[in-house]
Amino acid sequence: MRRFNIAVLAALTLTVGLTAVPAAQAHGGRAPLGIDNCTATACHFDVPPGTYDVEVVLGGDAESSTGISGETRRALLPETVAPAGERVVRSFTVDVRTPEGEPTGVAGTAGLDLAVGGSAPALADIRVTRARHARQVFLVGDSTVCDQPADPYTGWGQQLPQYLRRGVSVANYADSGESTVTYLGNPLLWATVQPLIRPGDLVLVQLAHNDKTTDEATYRANLETLVAGVREKGGRPVLVTPIVRRWFNADGTLNNGTALLVNGLGVDHPAVIRSVAATQEVPLIDLTAKTKALVESLGVEGSKALYLYNEKRDNTHTSVHGATVYAGLVRDELVAQHLVPRGTVRVG
Repeated sequence: MRRFNIAVLAALTLTVGLTAVPAAQAHGGRAPLGIDNCTATACHFDVPPGTYDVEVVLGGDAESSTGISGETRRALLPETVAPAGERVVRSFTVDVRTPEGEPTGVAGTAGLDLAVGGSAPALADIRVTRARHARQVFLVGDSTVCDQPADPYTGWGQQLPQYLRRGVSVANYADSGESTVTYLGNPLLWATVQPLIRPGDLVLVQLAHNDKTTDEATYRANLETLVAGVREKGGRPVLVTPIVRRWFNADGTLNNGTALLVNGLGVDHPAVIRSVAATQEVPLIDLTAKTKALVESLGVEGSKALYLYNEKRDNTHTSVHGATVYAGLVRDELVAQHLVPRGTVRVG
């Protein structure tokens, strides 16, 4: 989502909308919370942890362009244009939890927080109700996936929610610095996520960047443990190969070691993930192959914008732009492999 200036935000006009109801009613899902919970730039809803449907009405007297983010910098609705004098209705489902970002991070703000952005924002109305039949997409991963707390760092999981419509929410339990070993061993991570999985939920697993000293047998066993744990709860595991690092050879191809996630012990992480997916009959999103093709097609210079090279000389972590592009690749695979209903995905 593009950044926006304060002057534009100050001009945002909130038109007459739904009348707010006591928070206790919204907690029980009996009545909506509305526009009275919003200021010119943001909305706060005093709700407990859970899954919530949000419906927004966008537009005003002049042509507008509005995007919505929430909680820890999650992109929830892509920038949406409304012609002058017209209203556009959009909806999405959002996961509210504590901590609201990385599982081992700070608690964040209680309740649901939304930020109104875009090049010419205009929020006319909003309705928040507890979701009754939402499907969760859990994310298990590292810093390239997680809800990063501070700009310019952004994980692809942080950008994925904007591609999903009402009825499917993203519960991002990725955490910076985690390997398969530490994710399974930390009680704030897998031991917290597994009990939350319900029948039919998807669990996308991308762990490899920090398995630098994990031998192949242990790495394989850890992936199999995660797969079995998801299935035990009736969920659907999906293995995701890691995004590439931006390290080029002289001929313009990516380095077979560092860039393509082969660790110091010679363990080819993407290859092991592909093998486990095949033997365990688990859907595979080969993000390594897809990001490799994209980065190499853009070349040494063009690919810098996907990562934080210009800002931090960082060839591992993605920019907002890169995370959004990579989230789009995941979205495309979710649709192509029929892992989520096509009607719940934004494709434009």
